[in-house]
Amino acid sequence: MPRAPLTASDFVANFQIDQRPVRGRAVRMGPQSVSPILHRHDYPINLARILGEAVTLAALVGSSLKFDGRLLVQAEGDGPVKMLVGEYRSDGGVRGYARFDAEAWEHLDKVNRGAVPHMPQLFGPAGRLALIIIQDNPAIQPYQGIVPLMKGTLAECAEDYFAQSEQVPTRIALSVAEFETPGDPTLWVSGGMMIQRIAADDFRGDTEEAWNEAQALFATVSDGELADPELPMEQLLYRLFHEQGVRLEPPVELDDRCTCNEDRLIATLSQMPDESLREMTEPDGTLSVDCQFCARHYSIPIEAVTGSTH
Repeated sequence: MPRAPLTASDFVANFQIDQRPVRGRAVRMGPQSVSPILHRHDYPINLARILGEAVTLAALVGSSLKFDGRLLVQAEGDGPVKMLVGEYRSDGGVRGYARFDAEAWEHLDKVNRGAVPHMPQLFGPAGRLALIIIQDNPAIQPYQGIVPLMKGTLAECAEDYFAQSEQVPTRIALSVAEFETPGDPTLWVSGGMMIQRIAADDFRGDTEEAWNEAQALFATVSDGELADPELPMEQLLYRLFHEQGVRLEPPVELDDRCTCNEDRLIATLSQMPDESLREMTEPDGTLSVDCQFCARHYSIPIEAVTGSTH
């Protein structure tokens, strides 16, 4: 495991390739965001990497939102991993969690001899990937686009989403790595990059040649470069696109921030049937609930939910 520097930036930003009909976005996450998320739950290492990819993808896609809200990358199925969620909010907060069958995961890990599993192995033949957009305005219904998890990697499945749901040619690269830090817990770092083709019009003319050129250059980026905390993203972009000219726009800072609170939890619990609440009630008359994302524990008096004792 390589050693990491003491600091790494956590941000997402658009980038522009000069005079090319291609838009791009890059993300780098570390000690403020993806590292505490992955350390909090102590997932198996390959599951941690894939959850890190989901959180990175959420920031990569969600940062394009033009309104206050959030974007969820949600993968689910009936394989060893039941659900995987990465969330980005327009204020730069990110969070994520995974729900998995430990016994089934152990079996898969033995079959793969520790190699990274592909998506159908993780989620089963019925696995699906949803990108869900939720505006803060409750009057606006959430939008959801779904594609099957049939490709090998999350990045490839996300490309399928853009091809099918958005009909926008898109290339995505995601990488997550763990680094040693002297005297401290290991540091998880993730990197992601995406490019999208801008459609031809009377002003731009045909964009196919420029898109093919951008794809060829994009394909040369390595996993090691994407998640290298010592390689500034500006320098990586210059390596890829210096002949065309490339500019990184002002970034949005990212951090590990959960939105759970007691009032919101009480509102959710109050919608449950009384019988279910009685089954959940502890001997001391409280409801014991853990946030799936941040693992914060709540002990809520049953009266706070129902207004009366059960």
